[in-house]
Amino acid sequence: MPPSGTMGFYGTLKMLLFKMKRKSEHGPDMRALSPGKKPCKGSEHPSHAFGSLLPCTSAPPTFGELRAASGQGQSASRRRLAGVQPPPELQDWLKIFQRWSGPERLLALDELIDRCEPTQVKHVMQVIEPQFQRDFISLLPKELALYVLSFLEPRDLLRAAQTCRYWRVLAEDNLLWREKCREEGLEQPLHVKRRKATTPNFTYSPWKSAYMRQHRIDMNWRCGEIKPPKCLRTLVGHTGGVWSSQMRGNTIVSGSTDRTLKVWNADTGQCVYTLYGHTSTVRCMHLHSNRVVSGSRDATLRVWDIETGLCLHVLMGHVAAVRCVQFDGRRVVSGAYDYTVKVWDPETETCLHTLQGHTNRVYSLQFDGTHIVSGSLDTSIRVWDAETGTCLHTLVGHQSLTSGMELRDNILVSGNADSTVKIWDIKTGQCLQTLQGPNKHQSAVTCLQFSRKLVVTSSDDGTVKLWDLRTGEFLRNLVTLESGGSGGVVWRVRCSNTKLVCAVGSRNGTEETKLLVLDFDVDAK
Repeated sequence: MPPSGTMGFYGTLKMLLFKMKRKSEHGPDMRALSPGKKPCKGSEHPSHAFGSLLPCTSAPPTFGELRAASGQGQSASRRRLAGVQPPPELQDWLKIFQRWSGPERLLALDELIDRCEPTQVKHVMQVIEPQFQRDFISLLPKELALYVLSFLEPRDLLRAAQTCRYWRVLAEDNLLWREKCREEGLEQPLHVKRRKATTPNFTYSPWKSAYMRQHRIDMNWRCGEIKPPKCLRTLVGHTGGVWSSQMRGNTIVSGSTDRTLKVWNADTGQCVYTLYGHTSTVRCMHLHSNRVVSGSRDATLRVWDIETGLCLHVLMGHVAAVRCVQFDGRRVVSGAYDYTVKVWDPETETCLHTLQGHTNRVYSLQFDGTHIVSGSLDTSIRVWDAETGTCLHTLVGHQSLTSGMELRDNILVSGNADSTVKIWDIKTGQCLQTLQGPNKHQSAVTCLQFSRKLVVTSSDDGTVKLWDLRTGEFLRNLVTLESGGSGGVVWRVRCSNTKLVCAVGSRNGTEETKLLVLDFDVDAK
């Protein structure tokens, strides 16, 4: 360490560089020199400023020694300006400078800079500044460098990759991008064939490819060009209006006012089975694996095997139309116009709980195996414990019936006939966001679905809107029916990662009943 009263070389260098920058930016300092100017204290510029990069020595190194050690050093003759001979007093002046203490040298340099012209200051800066330009990432072991980079956002990683070749290799690390993908809920890498490798022996990360593909898909949803929707197939067979449907793979199940369910092959359009049993309109259904549970205005629920077309169980207990149903493969939950929610064991056809508390018809349900959420015409939403039947929270804020909901983890999104959409935390009962404002729906919300970032809503006004889940910001209209406002309605929406399916129609014949499919996928590159 340097002796007491002297400061480290880098402390001196940093002070000198700061002084030169100030003079370079603001021109010569015209203030009078103060004979009582106090010298800088060594403690203000600790010698360990770059302690992690320099060895501990008994005396501070000189600038020439450091430049030589880093391969930047030049001989005195090569550093001389062309055509300029050193003055004869230079060596004596340098010997006097070397005899001074650290603070005395700082004072001398301070006074010297004040007497330099800007061009001279810039020359000295060009010599000194490279000494401070350290690529610390390249100096670290690879594991530590990757640990540092793991704190960057993906967009910053992409920028870092443009710094130099080594940073590009680090920023392409497959494990690094796997963690970024998992933070976004992506569980599978994307193996892409690349036609030409721009860099020999360079390995592209499959996880990074997956992240970039998902990012492009998200941008397509948010602001990409919407291709005109195409009608892929028309399923003809019901003799009344279709009030409910479910889809899994290439199998579609539909329920109608003709009191039947039909099982369709979506690829061929063929009706595989027609399921008879209900004595009134099939108002709701839920498909799980190869079983579908249907609810009807006849106040019953039926459990069907869609692979055989057989009715396996009939659940009786409601005293009014069954309006909504959920099925997780183990328990059936139903909501009805009798103001109640019931929990069933379908195998024994017994009612385990009757959840009472609503003061009007129950129109919508969500069930995740632990919590039941019910929405009613009484304007409230209730959160129940599925095992005990206890009401945990009553969510108040909507002004009319809750027509659609979706639950993921503790986040509930509800759509209401008051034309608003609300985002709730069911663990606290708090309303986190209300999707409204000048771009809100102009009529009742009919259906909704959400992902980790986006909310898709449909309405009686003939539109499908896209919202940001986190901020509540309206992003854009995905579908706008020409007949919207004069009878055209978007009844239902279902979304995958890349596709949006909309069931559209009207109450007065102004819009043909059909399914619209919008594709937001991107080509793998």
